[in-house]
Amino acid sequence: MSSAEENMALARRFMEARVKGDLDAMDEMIAPDFVNRTSLLSIQEPDREGVKWATAQFSAAMSNASVHIEDQIAQGDKVVTRSVVHATQDRGELMGVAPSGREMAFMPIFIHRIEGGKIAEEWAPSMGLSELLRTQRLEQEISERARIEQELRVARRIQQASLPEEVPTLDRWEISPLYRPAREVGGDLYDFHLLSEGRLGVVIGDATGKGVPAALVMSTTCGMLQLAAQGLDSSSPGEVLSRVNETLFARIPSNMFVTCFYAVLEPESGTFRYANAGHDLPYLWHGGAAEELRARGMPLGLMPGMHYEEKELVLQEGDSALLYTDGLVEAHDPQREMFGFPRLQALVSEHGEEERSLEEVLLEELYSFVGESWEQEDDITLLTLKRSASLS
Repeated sequence: MSSAEENMALARRFMEARVKGDLDAMDEMIAPDFVNRTSLLSIQEPDREGVKWATAQFSAAMSNASVHIEDQIAQGDKVVTRSVVHATQDRGELMGVAPSGREMAFMPIFIHRIEGGKIAEEWAPSMGLSELLRTQRLEQEISERARIEQELRVARRIQQASLPEEVPTLDRWEISPLYRPAREVGGDLYDFHLLSEGRLGVVIGDATGKGVPAALVMSTTCGMLQLAAQGLDSSSPGEVLSRVNETLFARIPSNMFVTCFYAVLEPESGTFRYANAGHDLPYLWHGGAAEELRARGMPLGLMPGMHYEEKELVLQEGDSALLYTDGLVEAHDPQREMFGFPRLQALVSEHGEEERSLEEVLLEELYSFVGESWEQEDDITLLTLKRSASLS
């Protein structure tokens, strides 16, 4: 056998061992000072250990690998080999591409320099695999974006279907909800419960997370609150929250929970009885100042057997209460400063008595704070209840 034939045979055996992942066979055929001039993987070292490591990565990701030598040319100490490789990527990730289960075929061209019966140097003018994987990665990215967009549409439909279609009309009361969804839907909720004797249940809350999981938990919570409020027909918001907490704890993932503020309003007297399950503290505007409405309680669904403290006050003529979710106070300006609670409380104090709605004022202040380039990070929900002055 001529030296050219021996060199071509060595290059064929090397290709077969590489495709089959036979590292021991490769080790016998590689020269101690082997240099790889074209790396398959970006972090691959250009030595003999590097080429074996890259081969191991290929084998770990691929099954049913085979190679067919299409053509070979030998000249001097170099051999050019053109082959066709078939493999199925069903075992793991390779070059950032998730396993697809698809059979791939690519046509690498290798140049090997032979010295002393060993592979001393390698070039790969055309690997074929890199281009194929780049195409697959692009396809996967397009598919993933489409999936995310579809999930966002589903989450938004779930959330919109759970929000009330109408706002209750009460004599000498102004009830004004405002909901601004972010692109990535959060778990904001608000609702109204028509109770006996003209009482009104008012709820605002926020389920942890984003997308479909948050929307599903939000929708489930809305339904449970509605059933508990109407089933109990109670003036005790703490009782309603306790009932919902027990049911929710058994039905939502352990890493999720819902913050929730629930109040029962008696329109005639202005009595406002409330309880809080870990939600951001609402503000009461009275006499030119805004004060927090505090009541202790853990978020819903976090742990069983929770008790929720109740507080009661009377909303006088001209008084108003602002309920909100954290999308407002946690908004950031270009310097990453938060809108924050002190700013919100100061704005409520300053504008609580104005004719135009408080939520309109707050949105204007928010947009001025965050700037034109702001991308809304979370849903924003505002709900105001204002007792109008009686006609004299």
